[in-house]
Amino acid sequence: MMLSLVIGGVAMMVCLLVQGFLLFLATRYYVMHIAWVKSSSRAMTMLLISRVMLMLVLGNLLQGGIWALLFMSLGEFSDWDTAYYFSLVNFATLGYGDIVMSDRWRILGPIQAMNGVLMIGVSTASITAVVHDAFQRSWQKSNLAPKTNEQAQKNDQIESD
Repeated sequence: MMLSLVIGGVAMMVCLLVQGFLLFLATRYYVMHIAWVKSSSRAMTMLLISRVMLMLVLGNLLQGGIWALLFMSLGEFSDWDTAYYFSLVNFATLGYGDIVMSDRWRILGPIQAMNGVLMIGVSTASITAVVHDAFQRSWQKSNLAPKTNEQAQKNDQIESD
């Protein structure tokens, strides 16, 4: 069992490095395209948010692939489709139970599930931060927009009353 824990720990560290790298890329992409949020187009803002989301989701799918390769290298699965399916079920913590690993390596399933909860949680938190930042910038932009002459007169009249 100790060998399984060590192997699982190493796989988690690899996934953490992948997640960190993709989070860096997604954040950098968002910052480099922040002008889209500052533009008057809500569609450009949504496109930017969608691209960041896509990058992070693809990262989670990549991490599922890392675990699938591990399972295949340990001899648990002979074909990619089954290994990847099993891996994504574990990573997403669905746990269907339709496929199980041998007693020797079965502890890797729960380790991968813990890894998936953490990595999907990091992706979710990152996407939430991007959405919050984009909406806050968009809202500030709309509140700081110059008022029309008619709006300014109405505000002046309200203040004088």
